[in-house]
Amino acid sequence: MTIVLYPGTFDPITRGHVDIASRAAALFGTVVVGVYDTPNKSLLFDTATRVRLAKGALTHIENVRVIAYQGLTVDFAQECGAVAIVRGLRAYSDFENELQMAHQNRALRPLIETVCLMTSLEYSYLSSTLLREVARLGGDIRSLVPENVELELEARFGAETHHDAIPRHLHS
Repeated sequence: MTIVLYPGTFDPITRGHVDIASRAAALFGTVVVGVYDTPNKSLLFDTATRVRLAKGALTHIENVRVIAYQGLTVDFAQECGAVAIVRGLRAYSDFENELQMAHQNRALRPLIETVCLMTSLEYSYLSSTLLREVARLGGDIRSLVPENVELELEARFGAETHHDAIPRHLHS
């Protein structure tokens, strides 16, 4: 059975992430969704919440496991028994970053490949950063995230997620 690692911060997991995980699961025996514990960026959700949200969003995919990890992604891939790291590409700028990471990972662990899946067109603009901003400002996020994530974002941002999308300074 072929194991691959799909790593990320998943802060929070989006429909784009679910799409990549689903497509990877159709290609490989087991997909380990690795939720990176200590990224070098500020997070909206702690690791336990990100893992819980990812598990909830991916329950419909039998051959996916969600695990938090620390340290080098390529080391975690080796620990999992993964033969490859799966990454999603949205734009050319993603490709440049992923190419550099793939080369660095290959230098560290030559037997672990990097496999890039092109993001489905309907998610090509979507990022967790953009999603968090839309949610914070009360925009409609239903088409962007699984229902469990939508509920968590509504709880996090409270009543802000229910007002209309007109900026406060434009209200009369």
